[in-house]
Amino acid sequence: MKDKQKQTGSSKWFKTKLLLRNKAVKPFIPDTRRFSKVSLEQMIHSYGMVYVKPERGTYGNGVIRAEQTGRQSYTYQYEETVRHFDSFDAFHKSLAKKTGSRKYLIQKGIHLLKHNNRRFDIRVMVQLSPKGKWEATGIIGRLGHPRKIVTNYHSGGKPTAIESLLSAHLSERRLAVLTEELNTLGTRIAAHMQKTYPKMKQIGVDVGLDRSLTPWIIEVNMNPDPYIFNQLKNKSMYRRVMRYRRFHMGK
Repeated sequence: MKDKQKQTGSSKWFKTKLLLRNKAVKPFIPDTRRFSKVSLEQMIHSYGMVYVKPERGTYGNGVIRAEQTGRQSYTYQYEETVRHFDSFDAFHKSLAKKTGSRKYLIQKGIHLLKHNNRRFDIRVMVQLSPKGKWEATGIIGRLGHPRKIVTNYHSGGKPTAIESLLSAHLSERRLAVLTEELNTLGTRIAAHMQKTYPKMKQIGVDVGLDRSLTPWIIEVNMNPDPYIFNQLKNKSMYRRVMRYRRFHMGK
């Protein structure tokens, strides 16, 4: 049972389908499909930009940002390399070669908010409290490397206080409301997933905000790194996250 949970927990496709069953969470999930030529053609023409990502993987490894830039012109970026194509067939052929035999997903592209011309998203840490209640214990921004498409710390992203990243986009009052909304979304996701993963004690919900400040669930990580919170000047979140973590590890 534990091995089965580990397998499904590492599958982005399984977790996406699981979250889609929750009516309150479903509206925040970008259109996500299995990688195929048909799916790629439909989605790139519908959305203009998509992310192609491994079904299993961590730290943003293997993620590709693909765009239609003209009627018959396409590009994709992998790490710091950008490639250009003059036809959809050539574009798909190159992507299929890049993905190889691994299972990949295609996700509707979210045009993330930027800070100093760098994309960022938000990680919401949700943990089971010592009293057995799901709580949002930390929230932090992840500022992407200027030349990369992912925001992960291990890919050169910088953990940053959300106040610093969002002050140019919304008022202090609106930030407080948004934070509460994200915390509620995080605890709702945890409670829903716990039905499938009863031994689960914590999750990290990665949320992207688009230009209209609409939140989108990019991914749910079942083994979130607690140490990114130690990068903040204010250590109160980090202390709380570690206190809850130690409580469950000590049991």
